[in-house]
Amino acid sequence: MQVIQSIKELEKFRSSFGKHEQLGLVPTMGALHAGHISLVEKARQNTDQAMVSIFVNPLQFNDSKDFDKYPKQTEQDLKLLEKAGCDIVFVPDAKEVYKEQPLVSFQFGYLEHLMEGYYRPGHFNGVAIVVSKLLNIIKPHKAYFGEKDLQQLRVIQYLVRDLSMDVEIIPVPTVRESDGLAMSSRNMRLTADQRQRAVVLHQSLMKAKALLGKMPHAGIEQLIKKDLSSEKLEYFSIVQKMSLEKCSNPLQDKEVALCIAAFIDEIRLIDNIIVSS
Repeated sequence: MQVIQSIKELEKFRSSFGKHEQLGLVPTMGALHAGHISLVEKARQNTDQAMVSIFVNPLQFNDSKDFDKYPKQTEQDLKLLEKAGCDIVFVPDAKEVYKEQPLVSFQFGYLEHLMEGYYRPGHFNGVAIVVSKLLNIIKPHKAYFGEKDLQQLRVIQYLVRDLSMDVEIIPVPTVRESDGLAMSSRNMRLTADQRQRAVVLHQSLMKAKALLGKMPHAGIEQLIKKDLSSEKLEYFSIVQKMSLEKCSNPLQDKEVALCIAAFIDEIRLIDNIIVSS
């Protein structure tokens, strides 16, 4: 496994890459888990070489304390990636990625006012800047993103579409623990008690799924709020799978997504499930 730290090294690698070879990229912020490894496995299956980037992007944190507490374990991550058969890892530092503070910014229309866009202002601009930089520098043929961050996935799909980037974005289903908790780097910050409480997100989503078509949307929302009354629920939304716009009548849409965000004490977790009628 080759580890690259500078853009210059990366450009050298890219110039020597086989003309007819396919490169798959898995962008990450490190603190890797089985969910990330599923993306690497998909990249290995579908391309000739799999690359992972590890970079904790400061621009996508609207809370500096959250950035400071984000788990960092690069040495462990590299061992995990080598075991998973990853071919190349790009591990730049902040000065390498942002030689100067970016002047460009992105707006994503109505998505800025829904769910993550509403509660984390500026977040998607930071995501779009770093993903644009990685795609421009690395020039992968395919890039793999997990469906757990569903709204982020949509933002990246629109970014690539609207800027006519020559890369295919591949969504990969959420990987879960045995009790249903969606795998997330933030789970590493949970205490044993918090970890037990965190499963309420998935339980609430499954309860909402079972109630679709049996009661009005507003009624389902009220039940979920009640289920999360002991935690700090930020949002629960029943939305159209592709547009992520809210559904007033889920039965009218063949595919909907149930999306949730809540704090377990100071640790913010998100999850979603996609439901096909």
